[in-house]
Amino acid sequence: MSEEFDQGEEIEIEAIGIEVSSQPIELYKVFKIANLVGGGGEAKHLIAEGYVAVNGELETRKRRKMYDGDFFEFNQEYYVVVCDAPVSEPEPEAKKVAPTLKPAKKNSNKKASKSKSSAKPERNKSADKPEKGSDKKRNGRSEIDFF
Repeated sequence: MSEEFDQGEEIEIEAIGIEVSSQPIELYKVFKIANLVGGGGEAKHLIAEGYVAVNGELETRKRRKMYDGDFFEFNQEYYVVVCDAPVSEPEPEAKKVAPTLKPAKKNSNKKASKSKSSAKPERNKSADKPEKGSDKKRNGRSEIDFF
């Protein structure tokens, strides 16, 4: 009987607000923004080890999407995500990535066609070898004489 009462009861808690610029945002990034950890790797480790509860449930996903109003518990403290920006959907980001990959493929095809045409004559192969040696000079490294 007391279990039914506990489930329907709302508990008011005091939480520290963490303001983020966009949503959704990954949980480990919220940890970094709130300066709860030294870096993203540390945040991911703590989350994976089960030290974090999101919205009252244990969370082990490092990239769990957090939205405005979501709260999480860490180190016996409660934190709430605060964001005024509207929710941005991840699909447009995927569309932006696809066009940038296509030109890169075109460039790589051009490089491949150039290397195929230069690979046929043997003179170009021998001409490429000294250029590789000159690359060593271009990168600022030189030979070391020990004696």
